[in-house]
Amino acid sequence: NIKNQTEIGKYAKQFIEKGLLVPDEVVDKIVANRISEEDCKKGFILDGYPRTINQADALGGITKLDYVIVIDVDYSVIVKRISGRRMCSCGATYNTSTYDRSDCAVCGKKLFTRDDDKEETVLKRLEVYEKNTAPLLDYYSKKGLILKVDGSETVEKTFENVLKALNNANN
Repeated sequence: NIKNQTEIGKYAKQFIEKGLLVPDEVVDKIVANRISEEDCKKGFILDGYPRTINQADALGGITKLDYVIVIDVDYSVIVKRISGRRMCSCGATYNTSTYDRSDCAVCGKKLFTRDDDKEETVLKRLEVYEKNTAPLLDYYSKKGLILKVDGSETVEKTFENVLKALNNANN
């Protein structure tokens, strides 16, 4: 919606750029529309949704969740990872921890930091998370849906840990 510059996407972008949560009813509509599409009939993964109890209630009215995977990472690591992210207009993504150049390896263009990846915006998002999203851990824990995974390691190791948690939950 944001990428395609739909009306609802443009509206949502205003909040995201300020590090604020998009209003529940807007996100609920975007998610409901998306998961009703054909390619979601056999299943789907939601990333970053729901973020509030109200969104969780709305989602529960639309579909039944199998699991909620919580990738547990210390805030200092989150800030370092996100604020170190660099983008290229060609779509390539880098991180300063593994790529120390200012130009894109794919097309040679100059890399940039997205507004919502700046450290002050990330810190604001973490404050919002504590206030609005952290209560979801208790909400879904009471429903027995939480699978907690250590996300402080590499992407590959974290992915491996997610697969292990899912396999263990299904056995």
